[in-house]
Amino acid sequence: MIDFVARSFDLSSYEAAQKLASDFGLDPKPPTSAAMLKPKRPYIRQFREDEMLCFRVLMDYLHLLEDWKVRYAPKTPDDDLDDRFVEACQMIDYIEYLADILTVGDLEERVAVVDELMKESKIAFLRNYVARKRKEGLSHGEER
Repeated sequence: MIDFVARSFDLSSYEAAQKLASDFGLDPKPPTSAAMLKPKRPYIRQFREDEMLCFRVLMDYLHLLEDWKVRYAPKTPDDDLDDRFVEACQMIDYIEYLADILTVGDLEERVAVVDELMKESKIAFLRNYVARKRKEGLSHGEER
């Protein structure tokens, strides 16, 4: 592009570069290292922290679901279904699937799962939900 502008306007390469910078509103001087903002944390470190948080929360929820599936299973076919048993039956496979991706998935799959869980504070909601349900269980005299 610089050569094209230099030939078109009969300029030196340096003058053509300056003209392009001026025409496009660019500062022709390279930014100083102080001017270049560095992220507070490297992206990979933040991703790993988010990934570990997601995995821990998913595993906590999975353990809670596994407990509910046994503890609140109907004793006879005529018993009403407990909401916790139903939730466990509906969610265990999905939570195992997400945990499997975080354990053995390729980077692209893991990033997609972490991004989805971090979006709109879904993982924070799930962490609070698990803590609240465990606390409710303990306050009702249930032991783990």
